[in-house]
Amino acid sequence: MGKNFSTLDDFNFKNKTVILRVDINSPYNEKTKKIETSDRLVESAKTIKELSKKEAKVVILAHQGRKGDPDFLPLKQHSRLLAKYVEKKVGYVNDIIGEKAVNKIKGLKKGQIILLDNVRFLEEEIKNKTPKEHSKSQLVQALSPLADIFVNDAFSAAHRSHASIVGFTKVLHSVAGRTMEKEIKSIKKIITKMKISKHDTFVLGGTKPDEPLNVMGHMLKKRTLEKVLVCGVIGELFLIVNGYKLERVNMNFLKKKGYLDYLPQVKKLWKKYKKRIEIPLDVAVEIKRKRKEFSVEELPKNSQIMDIGIETCVKYARIINESRNIAMKGPAGVYEKNEFDLGTRIILEVIANSKGFSLVGGGHTLSALKKFNIDKNRFSHVSLGGGALITYLSGGKMPGIETLMK
Repeated sequence: MGKNFSTLDDFNFKNKTVILRVDINSPYNEKTKKIETSDRLVESAKTIKELSKKEAKVVILAHQGRKGDPDFLPLKQHSRLLAKYVEKKVGYVNDIIGEKAVNKIKGLKKGQIILLDNVRFLEEEIKNKTPKEHSKSQLVQALSPLADIFVNDAFSAAHRSHASIVGFTKVLHSVAGRTMEKEIKSIKKIITKMKISKHDTFVLGGTKPDEPLNVMGHMLKKRTLEKVLVCGVIGELFLIVNGYKLERVNMNFLKKKGYLDYLPQVKKLWKKYKKRIEIPLDVAVEIKRKRKEFSVEELPKNSQIMDIGIETCVKYARIINESRNIAMKGPAGVYEKNEFDLGTRIILEVIANSKGFSLVGGGHTLSALKKFNIDKNRFSHVSLGGGALITYLSGGKMPGIETLMK
Protein backbone atom coordinates (compact mmCIF):
# COMPACT_ATOMS: atom_id res chain seq x y z
CA MET A 1 0.00 0.00 0.00
CA GLY A 2 1.63 3.22 -1.10
CA LYS A 3 0.77 6.76 -0.18
CA ASN A 4 -2.50 6.57 -2.08
CA PHE A 5 -4.57 7.94 0.78
CA SER A 6 -5.19 11.46 2.04
CA THR A 7 -3.68 12.84 5.25
CA LEU A 8 -4.16 15.91 7.42
CA ASP A 9 -1.93 17.81 5.00
CA ASP A 10 -4.47 17.50 2.19
CA PHE A 11 -7.42 19.46 3.61
CA ASN A 12 -8.27 22.87 5.01
CA PHE A 13 -9.97 22.06 8.30
CA LYS A 14 -10.90 25.59 9.34
CA ASN A 15 -14.50 25.68 10.54
CA LYS A 16 -15.03 22.12 9.30
CA THR A 17 -16.75 19.56 11.54
CA VAL A 18 -14.52 16.50 11.79
CA ILE A 19 -15.52 13.05 13.01
CA LEU A 20 -12.29 11.60 14.37
CA ARG A 21 -12.03 7.90 15.21
CA VAL A 22 -9.20 7.18 17.63
CA ASP A 23 -8.17 4.17 19.70
CA ILE A 24 -7.74 5.29 23.30
CA ASN A 25 -8.62 1.89 24.76
CA SER A 26 -6.59 2.01 27.97
CA PRO A 27 -5.57 -0.20 30.92
CA TYR A 28 -8.13 -0.30 33.73
CA ASN A 29 -7.19 -0.69 37.37
CA GLU A 30 -9.97 -2.71 38.99
CA LYS A 31 -8.81 -1.76 42.49
CA THR A 32 -8.90 2.01 41.98
CA LYS A 33 -11.64 1.85 39.31
CA LYS A 34 -9.55 4.20 37.21
CA ILE A 35 -8.36 4.28 33.62
CA GLU A 36 -4.58 4.59 33.26
CA THR A 37 -2.77 6.61 30.61
CA SER A 38 -1.78 4.55 27.55
CA ASP A 39 0.60 5.15 24.64
CA ARG A 40 -2.41 5.04 22.33
CA LEU A 41 -4.12 7.85 24.21
CA VAL A 42 -0.98 10.01 24.21
CA GLU A 43 -0.45 9.52 20.45
CA SER A 44 -4.13 10.17 19.69
CA ALA A 45 -3.88 13.46 21.56
CA LYS A 46 -1.36 14.70 18.98
CA THR A 47 -3.86 14.35 16.11
CA ILE A 48 -6.63 15.92 18.22
CA LYS A 49 -4.38 18.84 19.11
CA GLU A 50 -3.39 19.41 15.48
CA LEU A 51 -6.99 19.41 14.27
CA SER A 52 -7.98 21.86 17.00
CA LYS A 53 -5.09 24.16 16.09
CA LYS A 54 -6.27 24.02 12.48
CA GLU A 55 -9.59 25.38 13.81
CA ALA A 56 -11.64 22.27 13.14
CA LYS A 57 -14.68 21.36 15.21
CA VAL A 58 -13.56 17.99 16.56
CA VAL A 59 -15.99 15.17 17.38
CA ILE A 60 -14.15 12.15 18.79
CA LEU A 61 -15.38 8.57 18.55
CA ALA A 62 -13.64 5.87 20.59
CA HIS A 63 -14.20 2.65 22.51
CA GLN A 64 -13.14 1.12 25.82
CA GLY A 65 -13.20 -2.62 26.53
CA ARG A 66 -15.71 -5.18 25.35
CA LYS A 67 -19.21 -5.97 26.50
CA GLY A 68 -19.12 -8.16 29.60
CA ASP A 69 -15.59 -7.16 30.64
CA PRO A 70 -14.81 -5.06 33.76
CA ASP A 71 -13.25 -2.32 31.60
CA PHE A 72 -16.35 -1.86 29.40
CA LEU A 73 -16.87 1.69 30.61
CA PRO A 74 -18.06 5.18 29.66
CA LEU A 75 -15.36 7.55 28.41
CA LYS A 76 -15.63 10.34 31.00
CA GLN A 77 -12.22 9.53 32.49
CA HIS A 78 -10.68 9.47 29.01
CA SER A 79 -11.84 13.02 28.32
CA ARG A 80 -9.92 14.27 31.37
CA LEU A 81 -6.78 12.36 30.40
CA LEU A 82 -6.98 13.59 26.81
CA ALA A 83 -7.36 17.18 27.99
CA LYS A 84 -4.06 16.83 29.83
CA TYR A 85 -2.18 15.92 26.64
CA VAL A 86 -4.17 18.05 24.20
CA GLU A 87 -3.64 20.94 26.63
CA LYS A 88 -7.19 22.04 26.06
CA LYS A 89 -10.66 21.16 27.34
CA VAL A 90 -12.11 17.97 25.86
CA GLY A 91 -15.83 18.01 26.54
CA TYR A 92 -17.45 14.68 27.42
CA VAL A 93 -20.93 13.84 26.11
CA ASN A 94 -22.65 10.83 27.69
CA ASP A 95 -24.45 10.12 24.45
CA ILE A 96 -23.49 8.90 20.96
CA ILE A 97 -26.32 9.33 18.47
CA GLY A 98 -29.12 10.85 20.55
CA GLU A 99 -30.43 14.40 20.83
CA LYS A 100 -27.80 15.40 23.37
CA ALA A 101 -24.92 14.36 21.08
CA VAL A 102 -26.51 15.97 18.01
CA ASN A 103 -27.07 19.29 19.80
CA LYS A 104 -23.52 19.33 21.17
CA ILE A 105 -22.10 18.75 17.69
CA LYS A 106 -24.29 21.48 16.18
CA GLY A 107 -23.19 23.91 18.88
CA LEU A 108 -19.44 23.41 18.41
CA LYS A 109 -17.26 26.41 17.61
CA LYS A 110 -13.98 26.22 15.68
CA GLY A 111 -11.17 24.65 17.69
CA GLN A 112 -13.52 23.06 20.21
CA ILE A 113 -13.35 19.35 21.03
CA ILE A 114 -15.91 16.86 22.33
CA LEU A 115 -15.66 13.15 23.07
CA LEU A 116 -18.82 11.11 22.56
CA ASP A 117 -19.44 8.05 24.70
CA ASN A 118 -18.11 4.52 24.21
CA VAL A 119 -19.08 3.67 20.65
CA ARG A 120 -19.27 -0.02 21.56
CA PHE A 121 -22.34 0.76 23.66
CA LEU A 122 -24.09 0.58 20.27
CA GLU A 123 -24.83 -3.06 19.42
CA GLU A 124 -24.33 -2.41 15.71
CA GLU A 125 -20.76 -1.12 16.14
CA ILE A 126 -18.97 -4.46 16.30
CA LYS A 127 -21.06 -6.32 13.72
CA ASN A 128 -18.82 -7.58 10.95
CA LYS A 129 -20.38 -5.85 7.94
CA THR A 130 -19.08 -4.28 4.75
CA PRO A 131 -18.36 -0.53 4.62
CA LYS A 132 -21.46 -0.06 2.48
CA GLU A 133 -23.63 -1.92 5.00
CA HIS A 134 -22.13 0.04 7.91
CA SER A 135 -22.75 3.32 6.07
CA LYS A 136 -26.46 2.65 6.63
CA SER A 137 -26.01 2.12 10.38
CA GLN A 138 -27.66 4.40 12.94
CA LEU A 139 -24.26 5.77 13.91
CA VAL A 140 -23.31 6.90 10.42
CA GLN A 141 -26.81 8.02 9.49
CA ALA A 142 -27.09 10.15 12.63
CA LEU A 143 -23.64 11.79 12.61
CA SER A 144 -22.49 12.04 9.00
CA PRO A 145 -25.01 14.80 8.02
CA LEU A 146 -23.45 16.94 10.77
CA ALA A 147 -19.86 16.53 9.56
CA ASP A 148 -17.62 17.49 6.64
CA ILE A 149 -14.65 15.12 6.99
CA PHE A 150 -13.90 11.74 8.60
CA VAL A 151 -10.43 11.17 10.05
CA ASN A 152 -9.39 7.63 10.98
CA ASP A 153 -6.49 7.59 13.43
CA ALA A 154 -7.27 4.19 14.99
CA PHE A 155 -4.61 1.97 13.41
CA SER A 156 -4.82 -0.55 16.25
CA ALA A 157 -8.49 -1.16 15.32
CA ALA A 158 -7.94 -1.00 11.54
CA HIS A 159 -8.21 -4.78 11.17
CA ARG A 160 -11.85 -4.56 12.31
CA SER A 161 -14.69 -3.88 9.89
CA HIS A 162 -16.66 -1.96 12.52
CA ALA A 163 -19.20 0.80 11.92
CA SER A 164 -17.08 3.66 13.29
CA ILE A 165 -14.00 2.40 11.41
CA VAL A 166 -15.38 1.90 7.90
CA GLY A 167 -18.95 3.28 7.73
CA PHE A 168 -18.15 6.98 7.39
CA THR A 169 -15.71 6.41 4.50
CA LYS A 170 -18.63 5.79 2.15
CA VAL A 171 -20.35 9.11 2.84
CA LEU A 172 -17.63 11.60 3.89
CA HIS A 173 -14.24 12.77 2.64
CA SER A 174 -11.91 10.43 4.58
CA VAL A 175 -8.29 10.90 5.60
CA ALA A 176 -5.69 9.21 7.78
CA GLY A 177 -4.70 10.80 11.09
CA ARG A 178 -1.05 11.14 12.11
CA THR A 179 -0.91 7.85 14.02
CA MET A 180 -2.47 5.94 11.12
CA GLU A 181 -0.16 7.63 8.60
CA LYS A 182 2.97 6.87 10.64
CA GLU A 183 2.01 3.21 11.20
CA ILE A 184 1.27 2.54 7.54
CA LYS A 185 4.52 4.14 6.35
CA SER A 186 6.72 2.36 8.91
CA ILE A 187 5.22 -1.11 8.48
CA LYS A 188 5.25 -0.76 4.70
CA LYS A 189 8.92 0.21 4.98
CA ILE A 190 9.92 -2.98 6.79
CA ILE A 191 7.87 -5.12 4.39
CA THR A 192 9.62 -3.45 1.43
CA LYS A 193 13.04 -3.85 3.04
CA MET A 194 12.41 -7.52 3.73
CA LYS A 195 11.59 -8.20 0.10
CA ILE A 196 15.13 -7.28 -0.91
CA SER A 197 17.09 -8.43 2.16
CA LYS A 198 18.17 -11.96 3.09
CA HIS A 199 18.95 -11.27 6.74
CA ASP A 200 15.58 -10.69 8.38
CA THR A 201 14.38 -11.94 11.75
CA PHE A 202 11.07 -12.01 13.61
CA VAL A 203 10.84 -12.63 17.35
CA LEU A 204 7.39 -14.01 18.09
CA GLY A 205 6.13 -14.62 21.61
CA GLY A 206 3.21 -13.74 23.86
CA THR A 207 0.16 -15.81 24.71
CA LYS A 208 -1.78 -15.75 21.42
CA PRO A 209 -0.46 -18.49 19.12
CA ASP A 210 -2.84 -17.78 16.23
CA GLU A 211 -1.25 -14.41 15.47
CA PRO A 212 2.42 -15.55 15.32
CA LEU A 213 1.44 -18.63 13.31
CA ASN A 214 -0.34 -16.47 10.73
CA VAL A 215 2.73 -14.26 10.31
CA MET A 216 5.03 -17.25 10.03
CA GLY A 217 2.86 -19.01 7.47
CA HIS A 218 2.64 -15.89 5.31
CA MET A 219 6.20 -14.58 5.49
CA LEU A 220 8.05 -17.88 5.44
CA LYS A 221 6.10 -18.89 2.36
CA LYS A 222 7.02 -15.63 0.64
CA ARG A 223 10.66 -16.21 1.68
CA THR A 224 10.89 -12.74 3.21
CA LEU A 225 12.06 -14.17 6.54
CA GLU A 226 15.41 -15.81 7.17
CA LYS A 227 14.79 -16.59 10.83
CA VAL A 228 11.87 -16.81 13.26
CA LEU A 229 12.78 -16.92 16.95
CA VAL A 230 9.90 -18.37 18.95
CA CYS A 231 9.23 -17.95 22.66
CA GLY A 232 6.24 -17.64 24.98
CA VAL A 233 3.31 -19.97 24.29
CA ILE A 234 4.29 -20.39 20.65
CA GLY A 235 7.73 -21.56 21.80
CA GLU A 236 6.13 -24.20 24.02
CA LEU A 237 4.05 -25.53 21.12
CA PHE A 238 7.17 -25.89 18.97
CA LEU A 239 8.90 -27.75 21.81
CA ILE A 240 6.00 -30.21 21.92
CA VAL A 241 6.12 -30.99 18.19
CA ASN A 242 9.87 -31.56 18.57
CA GLY A 243 9.21 -34.32 21.06
CA TYR A 244 10.09 -32.48 24.28
CA LYS A 245 7.88 -33.51 27.18
CA LEU A 246 6.27 -30.54 28.84
CA GLU A 247 5.12 -31.36 32.33
CA ARG A 248 1.50 -31.73 33.36
CA VAL A 249 1.08 -28.18 34.68
CA ASN A 250 2.15 -26.75 31.30
CA MET A 251 0.03 -29.15 29.28
CA ASN A 252 -3.03 -28.47 31.44
CA PHE A 253 -2.60 -24.73 30.91
CA LEU A 254 -2.24 -25.11 27.14
CA LYS A 255 -5.22 -27.46 26.98
CA LYS A 256 -7.43 -25.19 29.11
CA LYS A 257 -6.69 -22.23 26.83
CA GLY A 258 -7.33 -24.27 23.69
CA TYR A 259 -3.74 -23.75 22.49
CA LEU A 260 -3.14 -27.45 21.82
CA ASP A 261 -5.57 -27.11 18.90
CA TYR A 262 -2.80 -25.28 17.04
CA LEU A 263 -0.40 -28.25 17.16
CA PRO A 264 -1.26 -29.52 13.64
CA GLN A 265 -0.49 -26.05 12.24
CA VAL A 266 2.74 -25.86 14.26
CA LYS A 267 3.78 -29.34 13.08
CA LYS A 268 3.15 -28.37 9.47
CA LEU A 269 5.26 -25.21 9.77
CA TRP A 270 8.10 -27.07 11.47
CA LYS A 271 8.14 -29.82 8.87
CA LYS A 272 8.31 -27.29 6.04
CA TYR A 273 10.53 -24.56 7.51
CA LYS A 274 12.53 -26.14 10.36
CA LYS A 275 15.83 -24.70 9.11
CA ARG A 276 14.46 -21.18 9.54
CA ILE A 277 12.69 -21.59 12.89
CA GLU A 278 14.69 -21.38 16.14
CA ILE A 279 13.20 -22.91 19.28
CA PRO A 280 14.30 -22.44 22.93
CA LEU A 281 17.35 -24.35 24.19
CA ASP A 282 16.50 -23.77 27.83
CA VAL A 283 13.69 -22.31 29.90
CA ALA A 284 13.12 -20.75 33.31
CA VAL A 285 10.59 -22.27 35.68
CA GLU A 286 9.25 -21.28 39.08
CA ILE A 287 10.34 -23.45 42.00
CA LYS A 288 9.50 -22.25 45.51
CA ARG A 289 8.84 -18.78 44.08
CA LYS A 290 12.32 -18.59 42.61
CA ARG A 291 13.67 -18.68 39.05
CA LYS A 292 15.44 -21.90 38.07
CA GLU A 293 16.74 -22.62 34.57
CA PHE A 294 16.80 -26.01 32.88
CA SER A 295 17.61 -27.27 29.42
CA VAL A 296 14.53 -28.33 27.46
CA GLU A 297 15.69 -31.97 27.76
CA GLU A 298 15.63 -31.86 31.57
CA LEU A 299 12.40 -30.13 32.56
CA PRO A 300 11.56 -30.75 36.23
CA LYS A 301 8.21 -32.26 37.17
CA ASN A 302 5.19 -30.09 37.90
CA SER A 303 6.90 -26.81 37.04
CA GLN A 304 5.42 -24.00 34.99
CA ILE A 305 7.53 -22.54 32.17
CA MET A 306 7.75 -18.79 32.78
CA ASP A 307 10.53 -17.52 30.52
CA ILE A 308 13.30 -18.51 28.12
CA GLY A 309 16.71 -19.29 29.65
CA ILE A 310 20.03 -17.49 29.29
CA GLU A 311 21.39 -19.91 26.65
CA THR A 312 18.39 -19.17 24.46
CA CYS A 313 18.86 -15.44 25.05
CA VAL A 314 22.49 -15.64 23.91
CA LYS A 315 21.56 -17.63 20.81
CA TYR A 316 18.69 -15.30 19.88
CA ALA A 317 20.85 -12.22 20.52
CA ARG A 318 23.52 -13.46 18.10
CA ILE A 319 20.94 -13.99 15.36
CA ILE A 320 19.37 -10.55 15.95
CA ASN A 321 22.78 -8.86 15.75
CA GLU A 322 23.38 -10.48 12.35
CA SER A 323 20.03 -9.28 11.00
CA ARG A 324 19.30 -6.26 8.82
CA ASN A 325 15.61 -6.04 9.68
CA ILE A 326 14.10 -7.17 12.98
CA ALA A 327 10.50 -7.26 14.21
CA MET A 328 9.19 -8.35 17.59
CA LYS A 329 5.61 -9.05 18.68
CA GLY A 330 4.87 -10.40 22.14
CA PRO A 331 7.07 -10.94 25.23
CA ALA A 332 9.37 -13.93 25.77
CA GLY A 333 7.83 -14.84 29.11
CA VAL A 334 5.91 -13.63 32.14
CA TYR A 335 7.76 -10.31 32.17
CA GLU A 336 5.33 -8.82 34.70
CA LYS A 337 7.16 -10.85 37.40
CA ASN A 338 10.67 -9.54 38.05
CA GLU A 339 12.10 -13.05 38.32
CA PHE A 340 10.92 -13.86 34.81
CA ASP A 341 11.48 -10.66 32.86
CA LEU A 342 15.05 -11.54 31.82
CA GLY A 343 14.27 -12.99 28.38
CA THR A 344 11.99 -10.15 27.32
CA ARG A 345 14.35 -7.48 28.67
CA ILE A 346 17.48 -8.92 27.00
CA ILE A 347 15.80 -9.35 23.61
CA LEU A 348 14.34 -5.83 23.64
CA GLU A 349 17.73 -4.37 24.62
CA VAL A 350 19.51 -6.32 21.88
CA ILE A 351 16.99 -5.13 19.26
CA ALA A 352 17.29 -1.54 20.53
CA ASN A 353 21.08 -1.73 20.18
CA SER A 354 21.03 -3.42 16.77
CA LYS A 355 22.08 -1.58 13.63
CA GLY A 356 19.20 -2.96 11.58
CA PHE A 357 15.73 -1.52 10.94
CA SER A 358 13.70 -2.46 14.00
CA LEU A 359 9.95 -2.68 14.58
CA VAL A 360 8.32 -3.77 17.83
CA GLY A 361 4.64 -3.75 18.72
CA GLY A 362 1.71 -5.09 20.68
CA GLY A 363 0.21 -4.04 24.00
CA HIS A 364 2.38 -6.27 26.20
CA THR A 365 5.53 -5.31 24.32
CA LEU A 366 4.73 -1.62 24.94
CA SER A 367 4.14 -2.36 28.63
CA ALA A 368 7.48 -4.18 28.80
CA LEU A 369 9.29 -1.18 27.26
CA LYS A 370 7.75 1.00 29.93
CA LYS A 371 8.68 -1.41 32.73
CA PHE A 372 12.30 -1.67 31.59
CA ASN A 373 12.50 2.07 30.90
CA ILE A 374 13.73 1.46 27.34
CA ASP A 375 13.50 4.56 25.18
CA LYS A 376 11.14 4.00 22.24
CA ASN A 377 13.31 6.24 20.07
CA ARG A 378 15.98 3.52 20.06
CA PHE A 379 13.76 1.54 17.67
CA SER A 380 13.01 2.45 14.07
CA HIS A 381 9.31 2.17 14.85
CA VAL A 382 7.18 1.17 17.83
CA SER A 383 3.72 0.13 16.69
CA LEU A 384 0.65 0.78 18.82
CA GLY A 385 -1.12 -2.11 17.14
CA GLY A 386 -1.14 -5.70 18.35
CA GLY A 387 -3.68 -7.63 16.30
CA ALA A 388 -3.63 -4.92 13.63
CA LEU A 389 0.16 -5.12 13.29
CA ILE A 390 0.08 -8.89 12.95
CA THR A 391 -2.80 -8.80 10.46
CA TYR A 392 -0.94 -6.25 8.32
CA LEU A 393 2.30 -8.25 8.38
CA SER A 394 0.37 -11.45 7.64
CA GLY A 395 -1.09 -9.97 4.47
CA GLY A 396 -4.56 -10.08 6.02
CA LYS A 397 -7.39 -7.67 5.35
CA MET A 398 -7.17 -4.22 6.93
CA PRO A 399 -10.63 -2.69 6.36
CA GLY A 400 -9.74 0.52 8.21
CA ILE A 401 -6.85 1.16 5.83
CA GLU A 402 -8.39 -0.20 2.65
CA THR A 403 -11.38 2.14 2.98
CA LEU A 404 -9.06 5.17 3.19
CA MET A 405 -7.46 4.37 -0.15
CA LYS A 406 -8.35 6.62 -3.07
